[in-house]
Amino acid sequence: MLVRLLYVSQPVGPVTTTMTTLILEKSDANNKQQDITGVLCQGSGLWMQVLEGERSKVNLLYSKIMADRNHHNVQLLSMEEISQRQFGQWSMTLVYLSKDDPLVQMAHPEFDPYTASSKDAFFILDELIKTGSPILNTPS
Repeated sequence: MLVRLLYVSQPVGPVTTTMTTLILEKSDANNKQQDITGVLCQGSGLWMQVLEGERSKVNLLYSKIMADRNHHNVQLLSMEEISQRQFGQWSMTLVYLSKDDPLVQMAHPEFDPYTASSKDAFFILDELIKTGSPILNTPS
């Protein structure tokens, strides 16, 4: 059974390019092995990530994320059964969101993923992906 999981967290300490690159390289290798796909949005002091794959594998990965010392304030926003992947083209990709991003500042200044409905969070995520530029696009 395929599932799609959406969560939000805050990085512990400053997020450097080196740290982000290491996370994406590790995610890429592990996700390919586990047949997990997804997208990570990073910016404004938040990580918002979608994971797609077999339910048991996504659950295991999410439990590792919750225990990871690089994350705090990890909150599950949504987990649903799916018939097909929305992000199947990526084992993992990063969309960087600058605090100066006009979508973040002007289109949705009120958006707080910790209080948003999962429907609103997915809507915002879709808009950010469409208007953002993936930094590291790793085809699955």
